[in-house]
Amino acid sequence: MASDQIVRDRPAATPPRPQDGRRSARRRSRLRTAGWAMFFLLPSGVPLLLFTFVPMVSSAWVSLHEWNLISEMQWVGFANYAHLLTDPTTREVFGHTVLYIVGYFPLVYAGGLALAVVLNRRLAGRTFFRAAYFLPVVTSWVVVALVWQWLLNPSNGLVNQILGFLNLPQPGWWTDPSWAMASVILASAWKDLGFVMVILLAGLQTIPQELYEAARIDGASAWQQFRRVTLPLLSPSTFFVVVISLINGFQVFDQVYVMTGGGPAGSSQVVVGQIYELTFRYGRAGEASALSWLLFAVILAVTAVQIRGQRKWVHYA
Repeated sequence: MASDQIVRDRPAATPPRPQDGRRSARRRSRLRTAGWAMFFLLPSGVPLLLFTFVPMVSSAWVSLHEWNLISEMQWVGFANYAHLLTDPTTREVFGHTVLYIVGYFPLVYAGGLALAVVLNRRLAGRTFFRAAYFLPVVTSWVVVALVWQWLLNPSNGLVNQILGFLNLPQPGWWTDPSWAMASVILASAWKDLGFVMVILLAGLQTIPQELYEAARIDGASAWQQFRRVTLPLLSPSTFFVVVISLINGFQVFDQVYVMTGGGPAGSSQVVVGQIYELTFRYGRAGEASALSWLLFAVILAVTAVQIRGQRKWVHYA
């Protein structure tokens, strides 16, 4: 009798509520979607993990050691970073890199914008010129650097021959410490001009023509239309070009290595070039890894400032 009384007094089980079933179904659906997403990301995710994240972690570990790529690594902690921050060579190569960016970006942006504006009009052969200006972008950097090394040859280069014909000074270009970086900047701007042109051209084609018609009706000149309509509405594309160009500018290496090798007398040596020299010429892989992380920190900080500052000047339609 007592056990029967306990059974009768036990509270009945609460039936599952419909919303609980719906939550469980949504959770299973999200997990299933995430599982399929991970499955399809595997072909790109595995190489990204193996060839990007693992080397990054390995580089951070190496930067805390002294290592010549042959003998065992010796733990030095943050000594490599401390040495680099007080080494005049570090400031020098960062200064050269900033100088490169200061000379490169205005040229490539102004030239790309001018080409984009012209080739956005209805012109005969417009498609051919778009392809022709974009062709250097897909050309190997080694080929471009060798061509420009020949063009800027001080003794028999085409550029100096033209300058001599015009009775203008003929610089030493990549053989002269004062002109070596200018040589690299010219070659870089010429190669990347087509990339900037394509990005800005795509931005121009998204601007409604009705805005230009309204501006003309209001009496705006061509310059006023460009300044008040084109540039503000082109700001998202400009922002993308600025970010990508600065990131690529800080990582400049190929053209410097081929054209000048960082010379003459180190006048065109840049950060990535110094990383290469420290690793493979001087056998100081720990310092090279530390320098690469310093470069990463600079690029991250510059990009973060740009992303934060774009709220004030980038206008999304």
